[in-house]
Amino acid sequence: MSRTPDAAPASGGLVFNDGAAYELMMGRWSAQVAQPFLDWLALPHGLDWLDAGCGNGAFTEPLVLHGRPASVVGIDPSAAQLAFARQRPATAAVRFLQGDAQALPLDDDSVDAAVMALVLFFLPDPARGVREMARVVRPGGTVAAYHWDLAGGGFPLQPILDAVQAEGHATQQPPSAWAAALPASEDLWRQAGLVAVHSRRFEVSRRFDSFDDYWRSAQASPRLRDLFATLPPADLQRVSEGARRQAGIAGNGPIVLKATANAVQGRKP
Repeated sequence: MSRTPDAAPASGGLVFNDGAAYELMMGRWSAQVAQPFLDWLALPHGLDWLDAGCGNGAFTEPLVLHGRPASVVGIDPSAAQLAFARQRPATAAVRFLQGDAQALPLDDDSVDAAVMALVLFFLPDPARGVREMARVVRPGGTVAAYHWDLAGGGFPLQPILDAVQAEGHATQQPPSAWAAALPASEDLWRQAGLVAVHSRRFEVSRRFDSFDDYWRSAQASPRLRDLFATLPPADLQRVSEGARRQAGIAGNGPIVLKATANAVQGRKP
């Protein structure tokens, strides 16, 4: 059986519609997790894969290069993100479809492995998203995901978010931030009927030319961009200075910042 969305693709109120901006802000972070995540899955080459919520292809490209799949389907609600993904050198053979991760337009038992990269906490109904991945995976196949350790402060933009909060401002939260915690993720996998469920944390780092380089990368975040557009220059400057302190950055030279991702995988019986 195949399914098509019976409503507009769910966004949870945080929509990414600029592939190049997303690459600068988050895509390069995601790619840092991709290789160790694929090594951890340790799946054989020649499989049929689904990248659910593929966005601008930040995970899809490493999957093609290192996973050596027989085929890949990438699904995302944003046409602009998909357009960027199609331009990546390694994704020419990927079949990109516009659709909702909570109502995948794929047949039952049609892929060997289904993955969500930095998607689960954006879904209004994460359980439904996991069930959908389980539905389209063949018996014996793998369902897996990685997402930032939000509760543990592992989000790449955490120093800026902490500075925003310290100044008394608020930003829009992902609709299902709770799902990013490892116990919650494992529960979702088991509730979807998956077995051999286990999880792992990955710490990654990214180099920036300066704090200003890091600050500019954050401007593509919808939750920060919308807030910053409303702040008077003096308030914005205080947030910037606070973010420097939160990140422990004193000078103007190159910096290396860390982030932590939680990952979970399970097998369809």
